[in-house]
Amino acid sequence: MAGGHFGPAGVAKERAEQYQGRVTVSVIIACVVAAVGGSLFGYDIGISGGVTSLDGFLLKFFPGVYEKKKSVHENNYCKYNDQGLSSFTSSLYLAGLVASLIASPVTRTYGRRASIICGGVSFLIGATLNASAANLAMLLLGRIMLGVGIGFGNQAVPVYLSEMAPTHLRGALNMMFQLATTTGIFTANMINYGTQKLDPWGWRLSLGLAAVPAVLMTVGGILLPETPNSLIERGMQDKGRRVLEKIRGTKNVDAEFEDMVDASELANSIKHPFRNILIKRNRPQLVMAILLPAFQILTGINSILFYAPVLFQSMGFGGNASLYSSAVTGAVLCSSTFMTIATVDRVGRRFLLISGGIQMIICQVIVSVILGMKFGDNQHLSKGFSVLVVVMICLFVLAFGWSWGGLGWTIPSEIFPAGNPIGWTKHHSSCESSFHFCYSSVFPLPPLCVQVWESSSSSLAGFFS
Repeated sequence: MAGGHFGPAGVAKERAEQYQGRVTVSVIIACVVAAVGGSLFGYDIGISGGVTSLDGFLLKFFPGVYEKKKSVHENNYCKYNDQGLSSFTSSLYLAGLVASLIASPVTRTYGRRASIICGGVSFLIGATLNASAANLAMLLLGRIMLGVGIGFGNQAVPVYLSEMAPTHLRGALNMMFQLATTTGIFTANMINYGTQKLDPWGWRLSLGLAAVPAVLMTVGGILLPETPNSLIERGMQDKGRRVLEKIRGTKNVDAEFEDMVDASELANSIKHPFRNILIKRNRPQLVMAILLPAFQILTGINSILFYAPVLFQSMGFGGNASLYSSAVTGAVLCSSTFMTIATVDRVGRRFLLISGGIQMIICQVIVSVILGMKFGDNQHLSKGFSVLVVVMICLFVLAFGWSWGGLGWTIPSEIFPAGNPIGWTKHHSSCESSFHFCYSSVFPLPPLCVQVWESSSSSLAGFFS
């Protein structure tokens, strides 16, 4: 999948070699602002893991978990095993799943900007509810609104970036979404590290600061230009051509414009977009749309991103040390994205996926051996092994960041057939949210909070931690 030319909607076109234009300031600004949608996703991933380790938050909403956390007789893996706490994390992704289905017709009918604005407003409401939450119901309602925002953002932003980017730089500019996501995770980790000292209300500041990227996303959605693909699909060809000329920096856009018109006519000719996805010739893309997010999540990265402070505390790190270690892993993940941006259009997608997968396996095996041999009930890792675990987790996160992290979003946007990019993105986003929901509901702590841990869970820790 390395290299090659892609026409609109990620389909190979002979006319693609005739495309003219350059990377203009308009494209850079549009992609940067739009990619803020990714920072919302990343911020929530990073912030939720941090606040669930803060005493003030646990006392307010999960006093049972707080009591287990303070108990010296409680199994290390059972201290945070609570269904309500799992619901706090997983409710966002269930809402995101439903929202991604609703966002698809909105994105198709009213444009990419409309979904970006809806996502920003929903996230702003959710951040406000969470920051002012007086009870668990209010907290979960805020999480649901955050999920709605993520559903709209994950539906519209990757499509927007793909349609605005020049074809020869589509891979790198699509990675802006992943860069914003990892930056959001790192920012959240640093905020958690700072607000832990503001007990007992620091968690409110952590959750409330999600309003900052939400405002940027909303205002950006209002000010950004609509993509030429969307304008052409909705019958505004003249306006679509003017936008295309502006973002390419040239009047000579005939070849790309003709491809967009052809793709639009094909899209409008499809009466049943969902049925079209299921036909035989589209099965390879359908399989990829399902397996890519599945494998991306089954790498175990969510255990690190969602529960890093909790996992580090379970391993014996103090409160400050666990949040600091989480911030380090967030910084590693953010920096690894720059490696992908620099290499994705040079070495190819397949090489990055394979090399990243091999490194992740090695790191998982080492961590599983350490936890299986040196860690058990009511005992903590020594300083040397603790440092080694953090190093291995950082190397694991580094490998994920340059491979499956961003390419799990970039590759689908490139392989989806012409004529129904929104329908395919809806399918991918809904699969992503489904796997996120299932994973955050089940793993990583409940399977480890069992008596059979001594004999069997070292392998589970290596696969899911």
